[in-house]
Amino acid sequence: MTAPPPESSNRQVPVSSTALLTDKYELTMLAAALRDGTAHRRCSFEVFARRLPEGRRYGVTAGTGRFVEALDAFRFGPDELAALGNFLDPATLDYLAGYRFSGDVDGYGEGELYFPGSPVLSVHGTFGECVVLETLVLSIFNFDSAVASAAARMASVAAGRPLIEMGSRRAHEQAAVAAARAAYLAGFAGSSNLEAERRHGVPALGTSAHAFTLLHTTADGGTASDWEKAAFRAQVDALGVDTTLLVDTYDITAGVANAVEVAGPQLGAVRIDSGDLGVLARQVREQLDRLGATGTEIVVSGDLDEFAIAALRAEPVDRYGVGTSVVTGSGAPTAGMVYKLVEVDGIPVEKRSSHKQSHGGRKQALRLAKASGTVVEEVIHPAGHPPEVPADLVARALTVPLVRRGEPLATPGLDAARDRVADGLRSLPWDGLKLSRGEAAVPSRMIAPARGRS
Repeated sequence: MTAPPPESSNRQVPVSSTALLTDKYELTMLAAALRDGTAHRRCSFEVFARRLPEGRRYGVTAGTGRFVEALDAFRFGPDELAALGNFLDPATLDYLAGYRFSGDVDGYGEGELYFPGSPVLSVHGTFGECVVLETLVLSIFNFDSAVASAAARMASVAAGRPLIEMGSRRAHEQAAVAAARAAYLAGFAGSSNLEAERRHGVPALGTSAHAFTLLHTTADGGTASDWEKAAFRAQVDALGVDTTLLVDTYDITAGVANAVEVAGPQLGAVRIDSGDLGVLARQVREQLDRLGATGTEIVVSGDLDEFAIAALRAEPVDRYGVGTSVVTGSGAPTAGMVYKLVEVDGIPVEKRSSHKQSHGGRKQALRLAKASGTVVEEVIHPAGHPPEVPADLVARALTVPLVRRGEPLATPGLDAARDRVADGLRSLPWDGLKLSRGEAAVPSRMIAPARGRS
């Protein structure tokens, strides 16, 4: 008979362990495997996407650094064990009390592009220590990679113009921090989220909202123009003339004139958050130039995605603020990655379900490119057995060690990941950056393990 669930409580429990960021079936599988002795068999699990989201030509691997940190905190303390006692037997609880991941993890470097079948992460150890990591791995990689993939598309079409991630108010408060990190990794200039700056070093950006302008409304006369100038004056006094003034609270033409009158022609930027952004950007640019503010930049925001950004490429826009679309993966909120058992005691195993097949065996990957740097193929091969590379192509190993015997290895930070994304985008064939639907930018080739190979 199943024990009743514990009584609900409104008590807020501080999260110091990541062990319960998981699904129940992982622990019930563990309990059964401990009972029959199979929990100690050596296994390899692999993370990959069977396909890219509809309309996408590539994905961006993100979340690697966050996963390695979360793995280090995957511990079952007294509070975690108490929450599991209603359905786990004493032997399983005792196993979890001493749980420390002691295996190896390999994967793509963070920021590496991926394609269908790419083994972006491989986890090696006993079944018991690997199976309980499934939800933790997938929740991080599916979200972070979805955001990074969308952000990379936006950065690509922005053609060097800076983008600001400002979607915190459209996401869970912790997801907002992860989204800011993923967007920055993929090429954004910074984020509005202060926790992302504190935790990950993502530059924090932002000045004011419409509420600040409206705050300066008075009941003793005056006009909207007077109130707006009062707000601008207060902001400039506090932040300097290099600030960005939001000019569309009342009338944009009057707003631009008020902004330059208050801050002078050295004003840093004006922001437009509504309306036909292309038309308004042209009008504002002409007005700024007439007023002598030729160096004042134009920032646009308001429901932008990669398609809207692409449509604005010919307009005099200097920076973009992107919110909802980036933190939701711009229509693809998950990368669709799965975590599958591919090897047991050196024997390749694979799932054969219709449309959900997996490929057995521990794997690594090479990316083949022309001498010019343009990638032509990704080859996924049995670990330790790389294929011969044609003389006219250059091969680069994608799989790198991340954890050895449970200990995280030193890995490059976000700056290196940003460079990896940029390099990857430059290496794609010319049509790989198109926003239109099409096949993956780079074909993947799977080399099956030889019979009897361990």
